[in-house]
Amino acid sequence: MQMNEQQPEKQEGQKEEKSPLLEKIQQLGQTNVPQLSQDSKIHCLTIVGQIEGHVQLPPHNKTTKYEHLIPQLVAIEQNPKIEGLMVILNTVGGDVEAGLAISEMISSLSKPTVSIVLGGGHSIGVPIAVSCDYSFIAETATMTIHPIRLTGLVIGVPQTFEYLDKMQERVINFVTKHSNIPEETFKEYMFAKGNLTRDIGTNVVGSDAVEAGLINEVGGLGAAMKKLNELIDLNKDQDEGMIQ
Repeated sequence: MQMNEQQPEKQEGQKEEKSPLLEKIQQLGQTNVPQLSQDSKIHCLTIVGQIEGHVQLPPHNKTTKYEHLIPQLVAIEQNPKIEGLMVILNTVGGDVEAGLAISEMISSLSKPTVSIVLGGGHSIGVPIAVSCDYSFIAETATMTIHPIRLTGLVIGVPQTFEYLDKMQERVINFVTKHSNIPEETFKEYMFAKGNLTRDIGTNVVGSDAVEAGLINEVGGLGAAMKKLNELIDLNKDQDEGMIQ
């Protein structure tokens, strides 16, 4: 009976030893977890899936919740150990006001910021991409520029159209202010017909976004990290000059 009692304890001990490894394999698909330095001076902010606003999306949707990002941005601004912010986008867009709120928060940070569009930075992802001090786009990444749209129940009054029109102007003003694209060009992309299937708007790919002045440069993680470190060093030099 003593042997039978000891066997379950041994098996339980074996399970406890295996569980961390199994957990890593299940979550990350690998046996070792990359160790991140606690002294890293750069914070990485990912904006993926659909940007969720005031209405909660179904659980099967991959979302970025603005109420999660805004406290992070406040913490980044307050934390003296964080010297720069890297924003990585692969988003289909989403709630306009939530996207603008995130964009305004990023653009108002006192610390250097760099963004990379990977895969896609569509719709309201465009203002977020240009809100940083410098922006990159992968060669194969795309950005969809289209007019503001509403889905669901809409009150059929002239004021609804006026509200949409003003919201659209807010997006246009923000993008043109924080990038090198002329307002006329951005509006041409936004209202172009025939570029998107059964829709109005334009799909801009990699180098085309740079040529239009929407994004600063075509590049990936290495180039973006190098640029961010340059901006961090420049920011330090300016602070030292002010102190002197």
